[in-house]
Amino acid sequence: MPFQKVMPEKLSTAVTRQIEKLILRGILRPGERLPSERDLAEKLAVSRPSLREAVAELQAKGLLSTRAGSGIYVADVLGSAFSPALIQLFADHDEAVFDYVAFRRDLEALCAERAARLASDTDLEVIAAIFAKMETAHARKDPEREAQIDAEFHMAIIEASHNVMMLHMMRSMFQLLREGVFYNRQAMFRQHTGRTTLLDQHRAMNEAIQARNAPAARAAVEAHLGYVEQALRDRKRSEKNEEIARQRLEHERAR
Repeated sequence: MPFQKVMPEKLSTAVTRQIEKLILRGILRPGERLPSERDLAEKLAVSRPSLREAVAELQAKGLLSTRAGSGIYVADVLGSAFSPALIQLFADHDEAVFDYVAFRRDLEALCAERAARLASDTDLEVIAAIFAKMETAHARKDPEREAQIDAEFHMAIIEASHNVMMLHMMRSMFQLLREGVFYNRQAMFRQHTGRTTLLDQHRAMNEAIQARNAPAARAAVEAHLGYVEQALRDRKRSEKNEEIARQRLEHERAR
């Protein structure tokens, strides 16, 4: 018979599985500090020895790390997604920049489509709340804050697609973007016309997802990232033209 004895699960194993799921689902994020040992044991309703055993196992798996005198943190599990040498290659060659935007356009369009179909009502509230913060930052003419919220908005849509593979892959890609590997996101929010256009594009994404209109959500993301790609191409062309003009000026002055 295909039956096996049901074995009671150790408390430490149950704790390990719960924390693993929180990390897998992107609820606990890289670098996030866990509550103190006493508070966490109380929240989980387990003894501190059981909690310590679970934490030790998660540390051995590379999912948690400790900082002397500071506490326990979710490990930077995405840190090794790209080697330093590959990151430098990304930064040094324009080809990688446009491939990055194309990759985002394809994957985020799928995420938006999935979010429109699969997001819970709470997911939709989160997306709407982040868009409201974007509108506030826009009204205050705060490009740095707008750029930060932009990343939060896109990640909220990705999270609402409920696909953990997409979630962790895109989170690693956004980390490179935050570090300025591909391009300066803040610069795109410093131009008044560009800021207004970007806000309208994010509004279209939000409205399509709130209406659970999957084709419109996909189209809105594709239009937005198509605009980003063209803006980057225009900037690269402008920088090249400026360099040529500068060389002509220097030559003219030397005659």
